[in-house]
Amino acid sequence: MLVLISPAKTLDFSPQTILDDSTKPAFLSQSKKLIQNLRKLSKNDIQKLMGISDKLATDVYDYVNNWKAKFDSKDAKQAILAFRGDVYQGLDVDQFVPADFEFAQEHLRILSGLYGILRPFDLIQPYRLEMGSKLAGDYGKDLYAFWNTQIANELKKTLANQHDELLVNLASNEYFKAAQAKSLPCQIVAPAFKDYKNGQYKIISFFAKKARGMMVRHIIRNQINSVSGIRKFRAAGYRYNRELSTDSEPVFTRDKAPA
Repeated sequence: MLVLISPAKTLDFSPQTILDDSTKPAFLSQSKKLIQNLRKLSKNDIQKLMGISDKLATDVYDYVNNWKAKFDSKDAKQAILAFRGDVYQGLDVDQFVPADFEFAQEHLRILSGLYGILRPFDLIQPYRLEMGSKLAGDYGKDLYAFWNTQIANELKKTLANQHDELLVNLASNEYFKAAQAKSLPCQIVAPAFKDYKNGQYKIISFFAKKARGMMVRHIIRNQINSVSGIRKFRAAGYRYNRELSTDSEPVFTRDKAPA
């Protein structure tokens, strides 16, 4: 089984003592090209491109100009520890044991606008570049044109090497689009998480993001390798809802969100 998630905008590059092992991203040369494109932009250009505040644009401008193609662990942090958004709060890697990290390294992949695709132990430097960004270049008008088939090909290679026939998509639509799902030679399952509100079950983004992280945690902690194992997920009040589910979209519902 291979699990896909999105990166997070919230980052934490404070020192860590949880994980000693590290690896290098597969597409560093491509990341360098994107950084070179970003370095052509002023701080105001970056603010306009990303639709962010002046203060955040200053931070991103500094990220871009401090980024190095050659780096060591002093300049970077493992991706699974550096991202700290809602999904990663649900994942709660601070409670992982070594066996959890090992399973995650083999079976979890993080899609990224700058890095393309990341393994959990891959060292990254502070950045912000969403997959949907309209960063144009000689490759085309946006990052989907830049990455083209590279991410899909890497996923195919990983699936083949691991003899996996199941991919679990817990990434957002913005990021999963870069995976070119129709070209992947495997079964794709995309769990959905819905809360009861105003007489019906609905996806509420804030809750759903955390639930995606909790699902990843369930898969990793229990070393799940089947759809039936996914259906056993129970956390924060969510339970598998057979009536609302399909083969490709197992739905998990809860009637009341925690206070």
